[in-house]
Amino acid sequence: MLGIIASIIDGVLVGLVYGLAAMGLTLIWGVMNVINLTHGAMIVAGMFAVFLLVQALGITPYAALPPVLIGGFAVGVLLYWIAVHRMIGRPPLMSLLSTFAVNLVLIGVGTAIWGTALFNIDVSMPGLSIGRYTFPGVHIVAAALAAVMACLLYLFLHYTRLGKAMRAVANNREAAELVGVPTTRVLALSVGIGVALAGVSGTLIATLFPFTLLSGDAYQLKSFLVTVLGGLGNPVGALMGGMALGLLEGLVTPFVPVSWTLVIEFALFVVVLIAFPAGVFAARRGAL
Repeated sequence: MLGIIASIIDGVLVGLVYGLAAMGLTLIWGVMNVINLTHGAMIVAGMFAVFLLVQALGITPYAALPPVLIGGFAVGVLLYWIAVHRMIGRPPLMSLLSTFAVNLVLIGVGTAIWGTALFNIDVSMPGLSIGRYTFPGVHIVAAALAAVMACLLYLFLHYTRLGKAMRAVANNREAAELVGVPTTRVLALSVGIGVALAGVSGTLIATLFPFTLLSGDAYQLKSFLVTVLGGLGNPVGALMGGMALGLLEGLVTPFVPVSWTLVIEFALFVVVLIAFPAGVFAARRGAL
C-alpha cells in the first residue's frame, strides 16, 4: 500500500509538468479559438534547446529556463505572424492545417539535423526519502518550477494590464476592440506566451525522461487530454487536469505494463468527452 501511495505522489509531481505543458495549449485556444498543432514540436524544441545549452555552456538545465522562455516567446510571436494571423476568423480547419504544416516543416528540419536518436540530460540531485521510498529530486524540482510558472501566469492574467486585456479579448474580442484594446498585439502575445510555456515544459520534461525528436507527439496528445480534463481555455483547469493525469499514471503503473498506460489514458479521454464535454473542472471555473 505504501508503494502505491508513493507511486501516486510521484505521478502527481510529474502531472504538474504535464499541466504546465497543457496551459500553453489551452491559453492559445482560450484567447483566439485556435488549436496549435505545433505544440508538440515546441515542447521538443524546449528539450533540444536545454540539451544544446547544457552541452555548449556546461550550465545546469534549470539555468537554461530563462533563455528558453525568452526564445520560446519570440518563436511564438513569429509563429503567430506566419501561421495564425491570417487564419483568425476563418473556419477552424484553416488554422489546424496552417499550424500542422509548420509542425511538419519543423519536424522535417529537425530530423534532417539530429535524426531520431535518443537523447538524455544527466541531472544529479538528491531525492527526498520517506521511509524506504525515495522521491527523485529532479521530479520535485520540476514540479515546483511548474507550479511557480503556473502561479506567475495566473498573476499575470488577473493582475496586469496586458493580462486583463488578454482575458477581455478571450471573452469578447469585438467589445475589447471597441474600448481600445490592441487585439492583434494581444493575440500575438498570447501565442508567444503559449509557445514559451510549451518550451519551458519541454525543458522540465527533458530533465525527467529521455527524448527523441519525435517525442513531441506523445506529449501533445497528453496535453490534449489534460486540456479536455480541465476545460478548453481554462489554464487553471489545465494544471488540475495535469495533476489528475499524473495521479492516474501513478495509480495504474504498479498494476499494469507501461505500454497499457496510454491506452487507459485515452479510454479516460473518451469517457470525459462523453460525460463532461466542457471539461471536468470547467463547471466551476470559466475560461482564463
